[in-house]
Amino acid sequence: MNGIAAAAIHNAKDASAPKFWRSDALPFIEARSIDDGREVCYAKHSHETFSIGAVTGGRSVYLNRHAREWIGAGAVVMMNPDDVHACNPIADERWSYRMLHVDVEWLTALQHELGFNENHAFRAFSQTMTLDLALFDGLNRLCAILVDSNTETLRKESAAVTFFSEVQRKLNPASLQDRDASRQLTRAAEFIAENCTRSLKLDDVCKAAGLSASHLIRAFKQRYGMTPHAYLINRRIQYSRAQLRRGRLIADVALDAGFADQAHLQRTFKRLVAATPGQYRS
Repeated sequence: MNGIAAAAIHNAKDASAPKFWRSDALPFIEARSIDDGREVCYAKHSHETFSIGAVTGGRSVYLNRHAREWIGAGAVVMMNPDDVHACNPIADERWSYRMLHVDVEWLTALQHELGFNENHAFRAFSQTMTLDLALFDGLNRLCAILVDSNTETLRKESAAVTFFSEVQRKLNPASLQDRDASRQLTRAAEFIAENCTRSLKLDDVCKAAGLSASHLIRAFKQRYGMTPHAYLINRRIQYSRAQLRRGRLIADVALDAGFADQAHLQRTFKRLVAATPGQYRS
């Protein structure tokens, strides 16, 4: 499997076949979806991961530990590691869902960053289901970002940290420890600017700034008005403008600036500059 591109395993001819996404670059998370689950039937089972899913269509009977309830589109379900559960469609309804399986060690580290004692093991979620619209929409957005082969690893990882920080804050909160991170944020911005043509990972920026991922994303946006990924893209456009002013070929500038190809530069440049690279160079 390619270390950068995600892998999608599916049978396009069969809507009842599960679709999986995973990436060597983001080994802590896996996505699964079903477009038509009428023929799907799960026996009671458990996962070693923390799992969270969104029901996007139809209705199903959801069993988790001692709870049993009917759920439909808009529901978000949570399964702690080793929770025995099952979720099966009702009658002949076209039941569909998206599910994320998250490595417990990764999520435990995020919990610590969000205020739990570092010696504390994974703190299980007491809720098994929520109808919170923001979390439902957030999960679907995250899934779309993860499976998009044109989205950079930094944005995917940042989106995962942002979403699971919100899940933690809403459903399993701990006290946040506020710190003055102005110097660290400045280092983060400088590091991104100096390395904007590289394929950066969130961990690269965190190490340079001396900040945790969750704190970096939250504080960076508060100070600069954009996410680290958006800041990176803006810096790439600034670099591209300087190179275009020198009369360089657009295709060469696109690759040097860190874009996938000329078309990617064209779209991003027009969105941020309100002009094409050709118009700008002229």
